[in-house]
Amino acid sequence: MYAILDIETTGGKYNEEGITEIAIYKFDGHDVVDQFISLVNPERPIQPFVANLTGINNQMLRNAPKFYEVAKRIVEITTDCIIVAHNSSFDYRILRTEFSRLGFEFERQSLCTVELSKKLIPDQQSYSLGKLVRGLGIPLSDRHRANGDALATVKLFKLLLTKDIEKKIIIETVRTETKRQVDDKLLRLIEDAPAATGVYYMHRENGTIIYIGKSKNIKKRLNQHFTNDNRKSKRIQEEVVSVTYENTGSELLALLKESEEIKRNKPKYNRALRKTKFDQALYQFTDDNGYINFKVQKADHRKISITTFSNKQQAKTYMHRWTEEYNLCQKLMGLDNGESNCFNYTIKQCHGACIYNEPAEEYNIRAQKLIFNTSFQSQDMIIVDRGRDIDEQSVILVEEGKFKGIGYFNLNYQINNIEILRSIITPMTHNRDAQHIIQSYVRTHKRLKIIKLQKNV
Repeated sequence: MYAILDIETTGGKYNEEGITEIAIYKFDGHDVVDQFISLVNPERPIQPFVANLTGINNQMLRNAPKFYEVAKRIVEITTDCIIVAHNSSFDYRILRTEFSRLGFEFERQSLCTVELSKKLIPDQQSYSLGKLVRGLGIPLSDRHRANGDALATVKLFKLLLTKDIEKKIIIETVRTETKRQVDDKLLRLIEDAPAATGVYYMHRENGTIIYIGKSKNIKKRLNQHFTNDNRKSKRIQEEVVSVTYENTGSELLALLKESEEIKRNKPKYNRALRKTKFDQALYQFTDDNGYINFKVQKADHRKISITTFSNKQQAKTYMHRWTEEYNLCQKLMGLDNGESNCFNYTIKQCHGACIYNEPAEEYNIRAQKLIFNTSFQSQDMIIVDRGRDIDEQSVILVEEGKFKGIGYFNLNYQINNIEILRSIITPMTHNRDAQHIIQSYVRTHKRLKIIKLQKNV
């Protein structure tokens, strides 16, 4: 649990500053679950340049509560939380100073979004909050006011969590959490899980990830894990002490993250899933008459395939569908291996070369259209799907036929500007599994929004 906050002060000498405004958002890693926002009477004058910067003046604070009047609420909302702030050393120091004046020792762990941003989003022109979020396309209103800056920090931290592909933030957080009794452990883990689409991580006590999975309903899937009585499930039940999760909103993003995270972390109980998930691939070749032919065979990593399939039956189903959709010949599609004309020619329903004696150049236009629409070859595009919140959408970036990564956006200008788009994208590895996952998902989800990018973008 995190307490993401921002503090405005009077300015002045070191450790003599007073708080003029505070905003705290309690964040569980996915949603804001509580908040506290208040002006504070610092009982000392505000420096003129600070008043000009924030717009907060002495008159505004005359009737505001003094710090001792809001101290209890601050303690409550930050208990068992890690303090998160942009330049947290400043905000945390100011809080500790105010509490020490009351004779109370305020101690929390803290994370700094400046330091995290430099590690996870390198090469930004500036890491000041205003310039950083503007460069990432994150909305920011009421700059230099506690609530506006705290809300922007929440959105920035949410982005940083998705960028943290090594899961260092999560693992460190798990290590700091107080563990409850083992008796109600599994029930608690199920109760705490969301009924949302995403990826979940099972941890040992030291934070090590022992299992990674994905589901359209994480709570339901965990219930299955913890009620199964097979050997693997029982071992997981004994070892797991914490479950973290990442709400992806999109099932496609969950599939991609699960595949990448398993390969990256190599969890103890995911051994079977470390291998590639597809078996069959579609290849092309040109015959002696100049016609493009298609052939499905066992996937070979040494060859460039058009697309891949989980099994032969799935491949056959799509090949028949594409034969009709693109008016192609069954024989050239590899669906009819007989010596004579194909069956569709016999019943006068063949739309390919064998009935019309169509020139190869004309036939190949339709064959190339199938290749283009089914593969990534040299394409620049984004795939837009549902996001984690109602006002958010997810995006997958493909450039020059390579899967680049995933991200989330709220405003259309973020995806219309390629530089901002690349900034909000969490880089991921292009491999045959990722290509297979995307192509399979696109085949079965026709309502996905796919935007072709111009080469000169």
